Amino acid sequence: MKIIRFGGFLLGSALLVIPAAVAAEKPEAIAWKAGAAAVDITPEGPVWMAGYGNRNKPSEGVAQRLYAKALAIEDTAGARMVFVTLDLIGVPRPVREAVERQSGERHGLRPESILLNASHTHSGPSPYGRGVGDAAFVAKADAYGRALEGKIVQVIGDALSHSEPAVMHYTRARAGFAMNRRLPVGTEIRNSPNPDGPVDHDVPVLRVTGRDGNLKAILFGYACHNTVTGFYTINGDYAGYAQAYLQEARPGVVALFMMGAGGDQNPYPRHVSLEQSAQHGRTLANAVEAALSVVTQRPVLGPLRSAYGYAELDFADTGRADLERRARSRNTAERTRAEELLKKLDAGEPLPKSYPCPVQVVHFGTDLTLAAIGGETTVDYSLRLKRELGTGRAAVWVAGYSNDGFGYLGSRRVIIEGGYEGYSANLARHPGPWATTTEDRVIEKFYELSRSINH
Repeated sequence: MKIIRFGGFLLGSALLVIPAAVAAEKPEAIAWKAGAAAVDITPEGPVWMAGYGNRNKPSEGVAQRLYAKALAIEDTAGARMVFVTLDLIGVPRPVREAVERQSGERHGLRPESILLNASHTHSGPSPYGRGVGDAAFVAKADAYGRALEGKIVQVIGDALSHSEPAVMHYTRARAGFAMNRRLPVGTEIRNSPNPDGPVDHDVPVLRVTGRDGNLKAILFGYACHNTVTGFYTINGDYAGYAQAYLQEARPGVVALFMMGAGGDQNPYPRHVSLEQSAQHGRTLANAVEAALSVVTQRPVLGPLRSAYGYAELDFADTGRADLERRARSRNTAERTRAEELLKKLDAGEPLPKSYPCPVQVVHFGTDLTLAAIGGETTVDYSLRLKRELGTGRAAVWVAGYSNDGFGYLGSRRVIIEGGYEGYSANLARHPGPWATTTEDRVIEKFYELSRSINH
């Protein structure tokens, strides 16, 4: 397994010399210990790819390596937090559960101290537990998932073991290539660019520097699907290129991309070429560079506090007639799921009524509040939390696609409007669409968790 260590500044066995990025910090300004690491998670050989249902064959090569990366931080009281970013379509629930269990046993981490976030690249492997193709490829997908668990636990340990005194600052910039993709046309919502739809163009950045002022790690985010490319070569899409550009410009620094609430946001133009993906990646990397050049960056101090829980989300009522109609759908995944649910009803088994959506809160003193939400979180969640919390001192950072990739998480508006994110996309996984109470349940859980660590 190829592991890249940052903290001891090792890449394989080669020592990296990092140029000074900022002036050395005063000893009294050191409020943290931090370490970062990366491990290659590129699948071996041809695999079925995730993200597009119309793919009809396995992958045909690798255009860009995929990585799992970890940023471990610890405050002066010993409270710890590890951010893990993955160049994958999502975080499979079994992977989160395994990493949580093994990291507790090996590293003493509590569940609230681990955040797993996926970039949502549509040019990576089919996830663990959702293998497609013949039996051999299904087995290969499952084996990949099991190996992934071990690699994540190892890279977490590597980041922890290479932690050093550090200083952190929060800053942000903007990037404009994301556009809302829910276009109202008559009574329909079409998947098409909507220049009037809500967006979140913020590029939040957490800068981690050592005692000597040398840059160690950059954690940054953006709310936009990684769907520029759509063919058969493995790559990290624009997020992969953005991370690569930042690391090439600063040898020895690890750059971690954390996906925002981009469930209804697409990069435009898209489905063009690797060159277009690289161009969007360059745009995002330039935004990060701009954020790093801001003179008035916000110092991030402790104490570090985190909480983790679940918002129980109800499904809208689904009857046999609905399932029988969906069992005649032309959409293979929707039809197959409906047939499975009808068999359950025929066997006298009840259909699931709800699903637990993970919600995580991380407070960096009064300087930064981070909310991590499961599923393909649509942009309204980010805009609402920033609006409601924006009058406070703390900066607000919202990450979707965290800790469980269970499908789309529409806001109340999106669910009422319907369309792909609000209705049809979830029919392949769940009994039906979400109830209109979904958004409030998630936000209420965020505030509940926030209150639990705010005293």
